[in-house]
Amino acid sequence: MQDEHDGTDATMPDESLVRRIKALACTAPLQALDFVKGKLDWDATGYHMAEMGLHVIDLVTIAMDFDSGADPDKVVMQAARFAAVQQPGRSEDEYRHVAEWVLHKLINVGTVDRGFSWKFGRFDEERERYGRFDFDFKLIVERADRGRIRLRTTDEAINVLVGALDTDVESAQVAAEHKLRHLIEHGRLDDAKVAAEQARHRTVQYGESLRRQLEATERDVRTVDWEHQMPGLLNAALDHIERRYEMENAILDHITEQRDTTTHPRHKQRAADLVLIVRDCISRHMQLQQRLQTAGDLFRSEQDRQQFSEPPRRASIDIFGQLLSPVLMLTIGEALPALTGYFRCANVPDVPDAVWLPSIVSRLFASAPEPAVQGAEVPEPELKVTDDPAAFNEAQFHKAEELLDLRGQPEPLSSLLHRARASGPEVARLVLHRAGQAFSPAVGDAVRGAAPRLLIAVPTGGALEDSEFGGDELLLSAVPLDLADTQDAAVAEAAPEFPEQREGQQDTQQELPVI
Repeated sequence: MQDEHDGTDATMPDESLVRRIKALACTAPLQALDFVKGKLDWDATGYHMAEMGLHVIDLVTIAMDFDSGADPDKVVMQAARFAAVQQPGRSEDEYRHVAEWVLHKLINVGTVDRGFSWKFGRFDEERERYGRFDFDFKLIVERADRGRIRLRTTDEAINVLVGALDTDVESAQVAAEHKLRHLIEHGRLDDAKVAAEQARHRTVQYGESLRRQLEATERDVRTVDWEHQMPGLLNAALDHIERRYEMENAILDHITEQRDTTTHPRHKQRAADLVLIVRDCISRHMQLQQRLQTAGDLFRSEQDRQQFSEPPRRASIDIFGQLLSPVLMLTIGEALPALTGYFRCANVPDVPDAVWLPSIVSRLFASAPEPAVQGAEVPEPELKVTDDPAAFNEAQFHKAEELLDLRGQPEPLSSLLHRARASGPEVARLVLHRAGQAFSPAVGDAVRGAAPRLLIAVPTGGALEDSEFGGDELLLSAVPLDLADTQDAAVAEAAPEFPEQREGQQDTQQELPVI
């Protein structure tokens, strides 16, 4: 179907439609935050995650400058305050957990490239057919800066903030500043603050587009056209900054005059906020101008460094073909030397962290912590006397001791239990307990306690013959711990028929030292 006015095919999607689809795709990660929060394993009800996502993008955009990005810890801390505004009365750990979860979702932690992808359709003029393409984008990216992780927002994230399509950044910034000046001149300060914030976002976006060109030059000068494109881009950027500097200073003078002359408290506060925002834009433009003036020197120094740098002396290794596949066919003992040698050469040496002077100075100027309390008050223990009756009384203990005083012949446990039952079942249970303890007696404790005898029990190999208890039969005996008593008993048992000989042996034994 041909359009009657310009003769184009109105059924085919044009570039303006593709730009709108891409702008819509950039908002999909924010909308998905509220969709997936109900599937989490922790309670996220009550939080407006899309608003949290926009706030996090705004915090990162305002905090980053041309040289450095935003501190992740500070972003999480400020976003946690916004979460506390949404759901007051909850714990600080929950607010911080919500802020970290939103930030990780915008970075897309967990994916390989930490980015997003969106399918869109477009008419391919070369193939003359409609096809599906992938639009890959990121909202917040992580960059290393002097050994620390810093956050930066992309053009797609800033377009989400200002609610605009993918347009020319320079033209969008000029339009934003003209709109800001018009609103200020007509006294619409509330709308002017929104326009000022959009102008600041465009300032950041314009600086990011130039910073990426210089960053690409530091990696490889061949990826940037420094013969035709970059000289014209740098001159246009310097002219643009000069015009923006004049425009922003005129806006600053006008809004400062309104701030000082108005008597309405709300208008005065809005004017003060606008002054801060416009001053931030001027500061960013001045910083960008300094970098642009040194861009030529950067190109020449990088060209010399990259041109005269030596090529790598080691050829790259095909890990799959040269290492993994051959190793899988070896045994563990044969594969370990090859793997150990590879990882020893592949891993870089562990370089110690360099001391960063600003961190030392800030710690030295930090105030001393509050002194801790020197110990806490020890509570008085409450002791109560229990009314539980004892399992055995003194008479039962005395009777059991009499039965186990086996100074003569050893006696089986079954016989002792039979005699103990004559005094009661409790005495029999007490004798059984003592026999169990005698199976593995504490000899050291008995010696240190100067006990005269020690009750020991050894298994006989047979079963216990008892009507109430079961187990192995034990043979119990009371062994004297005094060496003199042991020797006397041995002599008396060896020669009881010769008293004279026994007296002579005692005299001889008394001369021996006792160990």
